[in-house]
Parts: sequence; C-alpha cells; structure tokens
Amino acid sequence: MVDDDIEGEVTRGARALVVCPQIRGQRSDEDPEARLEEATGLALAIGIVVAEAYILNVRDIRPNTLFGEGQVQRIATDCTLHDAELVIIDGALSPIQQRNLEEKIGRKVIDRTGLILEIFGERAATAEGRLQVELAHLDYQASRLVRSWTHLERQRGGFGFLGGPGETQIEADRRMIRDRMAKLRRELEQVRKTRELHRKRRGRAPWPVIALVGYTNAGKSTLFNRLTGADVMAEDLLFATLDPTMRAIGLPGVEKAILSDTVGFISDLPTQLVAAFRATLEEVTAADIVLHVRDIANPDSAQQKRQVLSVLHDLGVVDEAGEGVDAPLVEVWNKWDLLDEDAKSELGGLAQNDDAIIPISAMTGKGLKELQQRLGAVLTEGARVYSFTLPAHDGARIAWLHAHGEVLSEEEVEEGAPSPARLVKVRLTEKEHGRFEALAS
Repeated sequence: MVDDDIEGEVTRGARALVVCPQIRGQRSDEDPEARLEEATGLALAIGIVVAEAYILNVRDIRPNTLFGEGQVQRIATDCTLHDAELVIIDGALSPIQQRNLEEKIGRKVIDRTGLILEIFGERAATAEGRLQVELAHLDYQASRLVRSWTHLERQRGGFGFLGGPGETQIEADRRMIRDRMAKLRRELEQVRKTRELHRKRRGRAPWPVIALVGYTNAGKSTLFNRLTGADVMAEDLLFATLDPTMRAIGLPGVEKAILSDTVGFISDLPTQLVAAFRATLEEVTAADIVLHVRDIANPDSAQQKRQVLSVLHDLGVVDEAGEGVDAPLVEVWNKWDLLDEDAKSELGGLAQNDDAIIPISAMTGKGLKELQQRLGAVLTEGARVYSFTLPAHDGARIAWLHAHGEVLSEEEVEEGAPSPARLVKVRLTEKEHGRFEALAS
C-alpha cells in the first residue's frame, strides 16, 4: 500500500529526481539533453529542488511500469541517495504505470502532464485562467481515480458494499467530476462568447491587434514590457505567463495598436490544456499580425520553431509552409545579445535577406526601433490616399481620421458650399477605410 503522503500535492521546495526516458524509435528529432534541460526547467518553474536529473534509455516499454525492473530499482536507489521525495518522469504515464512506480519506489511520481498542470494551477491569475486549469486538472484526474482513491479502503472499510470497499465512493466522485467538468465547460463557453464580442468591438474600432506567440521562455513577456511599459511577470522561468494580457502601443504610422501576450507553447503540451485553453489561443486567430518570438540563442531553437508552427497550423493561423493565412507572420530573433560573434555574423546575414525576420534583444533594447518600424510598415502596407468632404461640425469622424490615418491635408471647402465643410486628404489601409465607412452607417 502506498503511504498517505504520496497522495498529497506537489509542494514547493520538494526535492525531486527528474528522469527523461529515451524510448527507442520515439521523438528521434529532439535532442535528449535539450529535453532533459527543459524538464528540469519545468520543475524549477514551480519551486521544486532538482536533486538529480538524467536520461534513461528504454528499449521496450513495460506496460506496468514503463521501465525495466533494474531501472526501477536504480530510480529507487537514487531517490534514497539524493534524499528525493518526488520522481518526475518526462513523459506520459498511464494511471497503472504511475501507481505501480509509486508502490515500487515508495515516492510520489508525476509525469510531464501532471507537472505542467501543477505549474498552470499555480500561475493562473484570472478567473478564466483558473476555470481552464481546473477543467484540465479534472480531465487528467478522472482516469486516475483508482490511484488517487486507494486510501478510501482504509476510510470506508467494514461497510461491505457490493464490488469491494471504496468502489461506490469512486463512482460517486466520478459523477461529481463529470458534473463539475460540464459546468466548467459551460462557463468557458460563455467566456469564449464574451471574447468573441470583445473581438467584434475591436473589429469596429480602428485598432489592429498584434499577437505575441512563441515557445515558453522565449522572452515574449520581456518584449511585451519593453514595448508597452507594462509590468507583466517576466522571469527566466518556463510558463511565466499563462493568462492573456493586452496593452495599447503606438507604432510609426499607426497611432494605436493592441499588443497581446499569450501563453508559451511547449512540446507535448497536455491534450487537456490544448482543449482547455482554446479561448486563450483564439486571440491569435483574430490578430492582424502574428509576432513569433524565438529564443535564437537556444541550441534547440529550430525544433522549438517547428513546435510553435505546428500549433499555429492546427489553429489555422499558418499554412503548411509556415506562412500566415489571414495575417502576416513576423519572426523576432530574441536574445541576440547572448550569441557569440560567429553566430551573429552567420545569422545576421540570413536576417538581412528576409524582411520577415528582426533580430532583437528585449533585455537590452537592441533592434526594438527596427521592430516597431517593421510592424508599422506591415500594418500600413497597401494604404492609399482618400479624400473626404465632411461637415465641419462632424468633429468625431475628423478626429478619427487624425487618430487612425496619416492626414496629408485638411482645409475648408470653398465658399458656396451649402454648409460649412472640410476637405480631408488621408492615407488609410483598406481595413481602416472599411472601419471609417462603418462609422457613418
């Protein structure tokens, strides 16, 4: 029987052993060392002390424990040597595998999905974020009730219900979980509808939306803070940002745009979270520009890019070639200051030949002016000059043109007009022109 403390939650400051299974024939396109470093980063992100971390080669998956008997014994021995009270497996464990490993090792065991859910549960700040995380947690735990409720035999022993002690309680809890999940889905659907209404309002307003996307810890929040002057949490941690944040910024030729910071992507994101965070990711699908922030100094940057583009493709944001479908994709090579001179020379040549790539350092401010100019140019691309004759008393629409277009001239209509009017010549994009025309309707 597993000890009671194994059933507890992951606690900050717990000492952990991180094990990255290298399964033969799987995930061969990813560097095992990079995966191990990422798994360690996930543990550190929630305040876990990593006592030891290593890769274990798995030739054949054991249905009951994933690892072979000798490897399980090694993990148990290392836990004792390093005084680890928690084992983190950087992979997916079935409920049976998780329970058997806990019994054999005598420590709490969580897999990659469980660890990411713990991080999201700690970091979610808004009401929406907490709803999404709770739904993901319940979805994950629903299949693990047999493991999670083994202590019920001690609590309910002696009643002699049909099917064995504790089984009726498990079924009751399954029903409670299903009911709670249904309620959460209804609430999240309402959140989605509210977001849609907000997007429609922004669509009527003349403010374009720029969505920051990228692998977790690529520097999106640091860039967001630099461009907006905000104080969004920006630390050298995986998943420092979970809830979407929006701020207004000014750009060359664009007086006001909305910058949206989103949750970072990661390889093997739990399917529960992909579904639960649909409303958050929908902000990206409505953007006028998708700004892909990459940690160009990370040795695994190319693989991270593939992961991000894969998610964006699933959302319908980019096509098979990685090009934007409804909105242009601009790639930002962040952390340029961390590259050595040889890498800067090599990558700098590539960036110079591609207008969709901007090298920057969000930390030092290098390249931010060029980025702002590029964003302004993209948003005003295709603009043309229009002439509008407006009543002089229509100050609202005249002010709108000054705020959202490039006014080239403004003068009073010559004498003889039926009423005082002003002739305004202004450069507008097609979208801005449509928005202006909508003001009169």
